[in-house]
Amino acid sequence: MTDLSPARVRLALLALALGGFGIGTTEFVAMGLLPEFASDLLPEVWASDSELATASAGHLISAYALGVVVGAPTIATVAARLPRRALLLGLAVAFTIATVASALSPTHEVALVARFVAGLPHGAYFGVASLVAASLMGPGKRGQGVAFVMAGLTVANVIGVPLITMLGQRQGWQVAYLAVAGIFAATAISIALVVPAQPGDAGATVRRELTAMRRGQVWLALAIGSLGFGGFFAVYSYISPLATEVGDIPTAAVPWVLATMGVGMTVGNLLGGRLADRGSLRGMLIGFVLFIAALGLLGVISGSPVGLFVGIFAVGTTACLTTPSIQTRLMDVAGESQTLAAALNHAALNIGNSLGAFLGAMVIAAGLGFVAPTWLGLGIAVLGLGIVLSARAVQVRTDRQRPTAVSTPAVTAG
Repeated sequence: MTDLSPARVRLALLALALGGFGIGTTEFVAMGLLPEFASDLLPEVWASDSELATASAGHLISAYALGVVVGAPTIATVAARLPRRALLLGLAVAFTIATVASALSPTHEVALVARFVAGLPHGAYFGVASLVAASLMGPGKRGQGVAFVMAGLTVANVIGVPLITMLGQRQGWQVAYLAVAGIFAATAISIALVVPAQPGDAGATVRRELTAMRRGQVWLALAIGSLGFGGFFAVYSYISPLATEVGDIPTAAVPWVLATMGVGMTVGNLLGGRLADRGSLRGMLIGFVLFIAALGLLGVISGSPVGLFVGIFAVGTTACLTTPSIQTRLMDVAGESQTLAAALNHAALNIGNSLGAFLGAMVIAAGLGFVAPTWLGLGIAVLGLGIVLSARAVQVRTDRQRPTAVSTPAVTAG
């Protein structure tokens, strides 16, 4: 990729980030439209118990996340040998079709299936796009390359999610998802035009890719991602009722709450990319400590509009500090299974998505209120911090047993 001009590299990175923008929008817009989903797809339940209907609508978030969990390792393993630009183009087209199907779903049950299918390309897209971006950025800047692709997702929460949420509140959630499908169609065109051709891994086989699953540090990194984002999505999945019922913010202002979260996520992601390049384990450790503190802050001050906005910004920032470090860590410890490792990160994050949304629905349905998911998220994040410390201890012990080994900065324990 060294023969590409800086302008071409920037255009290619922007095309990859546009896909991330679409993915961020399709995944996170559901959080702001849960009441619309609940009232339209579950009208009888909504009429008798709006909290229960909202909790049930949250399963749409879990269905998408489960699609990511299934699709990420499956597609990445089977398609590792395919040319990467062609694979990204195919995934963008699949996103377009599945999102249109989501918009046309007539019932809650059909919508669940459509959202599951829409999640299938998610992990593979981010995984392959991260590899392409890392190659475009060159040695020593892998974390920043990953962060650039992920920036599309976080910027979606600043611009795409609030605007599409507003559109869905005014015109219906179906129109909102048709607009998201348009973003994916633009992504497909952009990839075809400006992303340079890049071969797949000619030596990749399903068996070789799966060897990553024999490595204990891979499992630890996956657990860290799952628990970290489990804590985040316990809050984010129910951000709309948290804002309106607890923070006393009108429904029309929910897009501004989402934008605040998105700004925090963007800031955290960009800082996290630089943090990852200085040591992935250190980045995860710092990120989790700050994330836990932010969740505690939100739980305490979310009862006022100002407190809600401050807490939401803090949670968004600290949650995304760890994302580039987790992605980089997986790529470091997976050996030759790079395509699978890059995709598994997003499977792990969406296990957390599904877990957080599901458990959050349980505490709300149990009558504990809309602040309860925040405290639940804090507890999940504490478990994640424990696993970060365990991974660090294992790495230190391994390094001491092999004193002559040369470690890259991202693999070192400190």
